[in-house]
Amino acid sequence: MKVLVISDTHGKRENFEKMLEREGQPDMLLHLGDVEGGKEDIFASMECPVYMVAGNNDVCADLPREAEICLCGQKILLTHGDIYHVVMGTDRLEMEASARGVQGVFFGHTHRPVVKWENGILIANPGSLSYPRQSKHIPSYIVIAADGEGLLKPEIRYL
Repeated sequence: MKVLVISDTHGKRENFEKMLEREGQPDMLLHLGDVEGGKEDIFASMECPVYMVAGNNDVCADLPREAEICLCGQKILLTHGDIYHVVMGTDRLEMEASARGVQGVFFGHTHRPVVKWENGILIANPGSLSYPRQSKHIPSYIVIAADGEGLLKPEIRYL
C-alpha cells in the first residue's frame, strides 16, 4: 500500500500535479489542512480514498478539524496542528496522541517536514508543497509504504 501525505497547499496546484506525475496514483491521500479552495480539485484528481482536515486558513471549508483513520491496522490521528501549538514543539500533540491511544499522528501547519517516533508513536509532518519553510525551501511531502503486517514506513520526499 502506498499513501501520499501532504499539507499546506494553499490553493496552488502546480506542485501537487508534479508530485502526482512523479508518484502516480496512490492507494490513499491524506491532506493535513490549509487547502484554501483547492479541495474539489484534489478530490476530482484522485482515484483513491482522500482524507482531508481543515487548517487554520480553511475557515469556510466544510472539513473536519481532525480525523482518526485506520491505516493498515494502525490508528492514526490527522490534524493541522495549530490547535496544539506545534510551532512551539510537538509536546502537546504527543500527549494528545498518547491520550487517544493512536499509533501515529500526522500534522501540518509548520511547513517543515519531520518524521520521528516518540514513545512508540509516529509523529510526522510532510512540510508544504507550496510554501516550504525548512532550509533550502524545497517543497516536500511524505510517502508511506505499508506492509501487510501493519508496519508503516514513512519517507520525506522533495520535489
